[in-house]
Amino acid sequence: MGRGEPGHNCKCSYNRATLIVCSINIVAALFVLRSLYTHLVDSHTTFSYSPDQIRQMQVSNGIRKASEPTKLVELVTRLKKRIAKEESVVELPRHLKVKLIDEILNRLRSLDAATNTTAQRANTVETWRKQKLKEAKKLVRGKILNSTILPEEAEIVVRALSSGWVELEEEIGLWIPVEIVNKEHDDKPDGEEEFEILPGRQLPAECHAELHTDYGGVAVRWGLTHPKESAYDCCMACLDQAKNANLDGKKCNIWVYCPSETGCFSPDIYQHKNQECWLKYSETPKLNFKGTYSESYRDTHPNAPLIVPWVSGVVSV
Repeated sequence: MGRGEPGHNCKCSYNRATLIVCSINIVAALFVLRSLYTHLVDSHTTFSYSPDQIRQMQVSNGIRKASEPTKLVELVTRLKKRIAKEESVVELPRHLKVKLIDEILNRLRSLDAATNTTAQRANTVETWRKQKLKEAKKLVRGKILNSTILPEEAEIVVRALSSGWVELEEEIGLWIPVEIVNKEHDDKPDGEEEFEILPGRQLPAECHAELHTDYGGVAVRWGLTHPKESAYDCCMACLDQAKNANLDGKKCNIWVYCPSETGCFSPDIYQHKNQECWLKYSETPKLNFKGTYSESYRDTHPNAPLIVPWVSGVVSV
């Protein structure tokens, strides 16, 4: 009993000493951490620049901004946008464009005249586009098909019928709007001469304007995508085209304009709206219609009005 007491007291003293040393270390560590934190806070909150340093920094920022090539950056940005836009436009070779147009027109001509509605024409064209696109993609993958498209033309056809379809529709004049019912109201008293005023500026003598007249010819500018505010503007567009046409290109010598707010009748597959301006060329201009549509013609074309709604002119080039 007496020999165990000294060992017990020694063990207690050792534990107590260890606890004291650990406590001191913890307190010291906390003190050091607090000092470091206080120093960091003070360094961020108490540091300030002198007026001269602030002035020098402002001058430096101004010099750096002035040295930036802002005009060059703007030009590069515009150039990138222009290149991206040009890359999105698909330029089909003329012979290939004509080939596709002929195929579309053949499909449209095959429609039943009794049920040849705008919706049906649009569905027919869309069906053709999907079939031709599928056919071209097979050619791109190397498959041998009995196709009107050559293997080397397949890739550009795929682009034209997919990402460039909207632009191609506008370029070839394939515009199928909502159907327009053309009605002509003849409320002129009997025996009174007809007197009409076309909207816009007065047409000069060189335009040779003829009311209720429709001339034929090869289109050098599709009216479906070429609206003009007045017959005067349409005539001027014809004269300008003739002046600026290439030597081997066709010069406009016929302009045909639709002044009717309800649209203008034509026996083709399209629906023609107000302000359409067609620029045409013909070595020997010939009339399609003049004055009124005959009774026999209106029997075969129920939508035709009594009076020809177009205004046209043959100009000298």
